[in-house]
Amino acid sequence: MQSKRFSPASTAVLAIFTVTLLVAGTSAAGQTEKVLHSFNPKAKDGSEPYTGLIFDAKGNLYGTTYSGGAYGYGTVFELIPKAGGGWTEKVLHSFNSNGKDGYSPLGGLTLDGSGNLYGTASQGGASNGGVAFELSPKAGGGWVEKILYGFGSTSSNPDAGLVRDASGNLYGTTFGGHGTVFELSPAGGGAWTATTLYYFGGAGDAWGPVDGLIFDAAGNLYGTTRYGGNFINCYHNAGLGCGTVFELSPGVGGVWTEKVLYSFGDVGDGFYPDAGLVSDAAGNLYGTTPYGGTNTSCQDNVGMGCGIAFELSPGAGGVWTEKVLYNFGSSSNDGTLPYADLILDSAGNLYGTTQNTGVSFTFGYGTAFELSPGSGGVWTEKVLHNFGGKAGATPYGGLVRDSAGKLYGTTYGGGAYGNGTVFEITP
Repeated sequence: MQSKRFSPASTAVLAIFTVTLLVAGTSAAGQTEKVLHSFNPKAKDGSEPYTGLIFDAKGNLYGTTYSGGAYGYGTVFELIPKAGGGWTEKVLHSFNSNGKDGYSPLGGLTLDGSGNLYGTASQGGASNGGVAFELSPKAGGGWVEKILYGFGSTSSNPDAGLVRDASGNLYGTTFGGHGTVFELSPAGGGAWTATTLYYFGGAGDAWGPVDGLIFDAAGNLYGTTRYGGNFINCYHNAGLGCGTVFELSPGVGGVWTEKVLYSFGDVGDGFYPDAGLVSDAAGNLYGTTPYGGTNTSCQDNVGMGCGIAFELSPGAGGVWTEKVLYNFGSSSNDGTLPYADLILDSAGNLYGTTQNTGVSFTFGYGTAFELSPGSGGVWTEKVLHNFGGKAGATPYGGLVRDSAGKLYGTTYGGGAYGNGTVFEITP
């Protein structure tokens, strides 16, 4: 399996990170960063969270870690705010490579109205192709896991989380082979039915989805793929394609139709998108690519580019137009290599993270940033926090925002034990 997040750049950064830690990161004026939890695998805690967080109605945070836990194969955790300040972390489930459970989760979680959590693990299960799971709270405390589906026969390696519709159906993607989009539907007696909605990989088609999906009001699904599209030669991966944005639309008789909305890889454009999408009220789509753009010399990626944030807008005749909103790596403290999904606030500002910081071979440990629209269609970036050391380092996952405007997320490394953190940024 090809890991969801590891790239030539990230591997180099993490290798350096194991040797030395920077001092605590700094925040932009007016921003305060606080570590809510440092993961400690020696205490059977989780380790190395890849993805972002979700809130429940009570203000508790939930997430996954790629490794750690009772068996060393990852966890689902909850972070509970304490009266008077502080947070308490609780491991809800430790994944196990026992041939039944999944392990090494790379995606985040989704929550239903009854408090059940749904997610995927990229590996494990009866066919060792990963699983989709449900975690349900038990009366009197504790949580019980149920495997909804084991991948591996016609699709494998679900690297992303799930999205849920109003009927309780779950939708996601798998990366193995050329990748698929699938639906899981609840059936009688607690059983679930799996349906493959689309197989990627035809000539000029999208392929290799590594992140999740979003719905629009009409029930169409949107996502990105790392490879495929009309531009086939990107850097050293000749022939694989530079990546796409795609739409999947439901039709008569349960047949879904796929359409490639945009192919990355034109001059100055981004490529190899690893993040999913977010949409605004007008139906515009926003996302990031970790490579490409006009700033080309970043860390060890000479010529690959520092990454972009983009907007995709629908037009007449079903034609979509892409616009590069921001080219990362514009200064020595700017972020580079954005791997995570963006979030959108009510004022139209976008928030996200970058895995690295710095240009001209200066290694850093990532940023949290804000992108704000301005007059004439010009967007302005503001670095909210530079990560490093005990303040957390190398965020792969995106952010979640509360009603007070505070931002929450995870870092893959750093913290008190060097195995990642949960952090809060207060404006």
